[in-house]
Amino acid sequence: MQKSKKTPRVVVVTRPSQYDELMARHSTRHQAEFFLKSRGQDLQHIDRRHRLWVEANEIVSQAVPGAWRRSRVTRADLSRFVFEPDDIVVAIGQDGLVANVAKYLAGQPVVGINPDPESYDGVLVPHAPGGAKQLFRAVLEKQCDIEARCMVSLTTDDGQSLVALNEIFLGHRSHQSARYELFWNGAREVQSSSGMIVTTGTGATGWARSVCLRRLDPPTLPGPCEANLAFFVRESFPSVGTGTNIQDGVIGAERVLTITSHMNEGGVIFGDGVEDDRINFHWGLRAELRIAESRLQLVR
Repeated sequence: MQKSKKTPRVVVVTRPSQYDELMARHSTRHQAEFFLKSRGQDLQHIDRRHRLWVEANEIVSQAVPGAWRRSRVTRADLSRFVFEPDDIVVAIGQDGLVANVAKYLAGQPVVGINPDPESYDGVLVPHAPGGAKQLFRAVLEKQCDIEARCMVSLTTDDGQSLVALNEIFLGHRSHQSARYELFWNGAREVQSSSGMIVTTGTGATGWARSVCLRRLDPPTLPGPCEANLAFFVRESFPSVGTGTNIQDGVIGAERVLTITSHMNEGGVIFGDGVEDDRINFHWGLRAELRIAESRLQLVR
């Protein structure tokens, strides 16, 4: 007897809107309005974005076929949510929401829904809510274009790991200098700097681009689907005990960047700007960075 196929499941990923966050902080609309007004602001634009966000969620919900399974998860609960191998993941919101969910996936297709094109660029959320129904069928029938975006992976010698879609930062959690030993391309160097970032092609349009623009001879930033990473040391300081020879480079296939912490306290590693999901980078901890085996499967 032929085994029946599992009913498809759509998992909608969201984060609270600005309006929701205001209500959580001030309890009532009247108090939120008073707070904003006292600072020369009003709820008009926040209201508009919230309405669009609610409408987008309703449209996407209605687009899921009645016989399919469905689930919802907020950004704050992603670390506790169990994705199934055949899930169709839908991110409704700004581009950063896709980065938030990417590290928890293992090849599941991601449909990015942009509820407000006037507010969000839509690089990772390129689709309008009204196209959801057609997209779900196209994904199920494998009749859609998939953009496989490279990610960066970090592992430590005590068994911790981190994956990011945009970039990974290593440094000090405050404005103090980060101290570490860098191993790259057969050379090693002790450095004191503002930390360093390792970026993917997706992250190359953000933080990494800002760093790159200040370099006289920067490495070529990778494209979003290119299997390369780039790293940049930020504001390294030369001294008797620290050097500045290793400043940047391209991490291709089979290459590894190794960093060992020389910080007694305050050292951190985090991905995609999410400091709450950090690794404490204490003295002697060794971290290796390379191209991640997994790719974000972004539906185009």
